Amino acid sequence: MSKLIINCLPLTDDERRAFAEAAGDTPQEFVGEPRQRGMMGWKAVVPDDLKSQATAVIGNIPPADCAQYPNLDWLQTWSAGVDPYLAPGVLPEDTHVTNATGAYGQTVSEHMFAMMWSLMKNLPTYARQQSEHRWHDLGPALTPDGATVLVIGTGDIGSHFATLCRSVGSHTVGVRRDPTKPAAGFDEIHGFDELDALLPQADVIALAVPASADTYHLIDGRRLTLLKSTAVLINAGRGTAVDLIALARALAEDQLHGAGLDVTEPEPLPADSPLWDEPHCLITPHVAGGNHLAVTERRIIDIALDNVRRYAAGEPLVNVRR
Repeated sequence: MSKLIINCLPLTDDERRAFAEAAGDTPQEFVGEPRQRGMMGWKAVVPDDLKSQATAVIGNIPPADCAQYPNLDWLQTWSAGVDPYLAPGVLPEDTHVTNATGAYGQTVSEHMFAMMWSLMKNLPTYARQQSEHRWHDLGPALTPDGATVLVIGTGDIGSHFATLCRSVGSHTVGVRRDPTKPAAGFDEIHGFDELDALLPQADVIALAVPASADTYHLIDGRRLTLLKSTAVLINAGRGTAVDLIALARALAEDQLHGAGLDVTEPEPLPADSPLWDEPHCLITPHVAGGNHLAVTERRIIDIALDNVRRYAAGEPLVNVRR
């Protein structure tokens, strides 16, 4: 069967011309809505008559609809996370899934940085007091200047976050599977086997790891007891990396200063979770990467553009997740 690319990106006219040129003789249908640019979440809507013909789709089509694409051999997402597409039975085993890793470092790291500093300065609790019309000094605040920031996951997001922290005087320590590989923004890098020794030294612990068997409840009840009572925990990677039942207990017992969560397990966070009422927990609904900055959109488009050229030329794709 001949190739057919369905492009759901919200492109400008100039960008469409660039994609058409990259695809060469490979047919490409543009179905994206340009008005979605700058919106929080892009929607991929593919006309029914094109689904059975598509061999490639650029966009986050609903995983439940993937069975309607019997000839799909490549899916390029505009998200970094692709877990729903990798679940058994969602896509054929030989379908290549590529993502937008490398596009979200700036926006997600800024969100993490804002969370960290807000918690250090007790701003979430002051905001609660404001709604109650209370004027009460919450006591000492913390500073990132001179702090040891432990970043678990040193990819695009972790590296951007470490660079931001370094710019305000923090000492940055990275944890990754292969500590021999350098990463921008870090003063030192260690392996996961050293995590227990590193946690008691950290003033900030930031997680930017993917979901995997190795990262499931990476921060659990035992490891929470290793933290300083003044430590701040930030998670903007995958909700499964932190045991939230243990975290709620640790916060209630003042085992750490505060926690900022943009991701939870499950999502949405259940209404009866004690974390909603925990004054030292700042929760956002998985939006760190969803509010697309112009630079993020540009990177998403550039990654997809490169892969369209590769797909049309029969070359290996980049950012392959399966």
